[in-house]
Amino acid sequence: MNLDVTVIKDGFHGDTSKMFFIGKPSVLARRLVDITQECLYEGIRQVRPGARVGDIGYAIQSFAHANRFSVVREFGGHGIGRRFHEEPQILHYGQPGKGVALEPGMTFTIEPMINAGKRHVKMLPDQWTVVTKDHKLSAQWEHTLLVTEDGVEVLTRRAEEAF
Repeated sequence: MNLDVTVIKDGFHGDTSKMFFIGKPSVLARRLVDITQECLYEGIRQVRPGARVGDIGYAIQSFAHANRFSVVREFGGHGIGRRFHEEPQILHYGQPGKGVALEPGMTFTIEPMINAGKRHVKMLPDQWTVVTKDHKLSAQWEHTLLVTEDGVEVLTRRAEEAF
């Protein structure tokens, strides 16, 4: 299960999500969740002034594919601030050195959705629920980030996480 939380504090948005298991997960489910979390961290490691959004996407995509998983392309991270969705769009696939350059003060989310099967998803009639077209497992993790003068601050970092 993915729990996605949005907070508005002093007029600014924050967005984060975390995966939880209900019952005993299969080996594949545990591996998918772990690899998806590491995909998030691989993306975060790319964030610093002068890097490009394509560097983030490429790191996530490369790690997912190396572990035999696929990356959903229909959804991505986003700029965030006084409005919930702002520029830039943060794709979880891409080419290094391409896209918007990161600058100190930028805030955005990285939120890779990684599938055990093919990358394709579909929206259900409720216009909220997204499922994989091949009915395979999917996982997602998310953080809100701030580009600093010398790197990145994970604004939604949880106590159990070490960066």
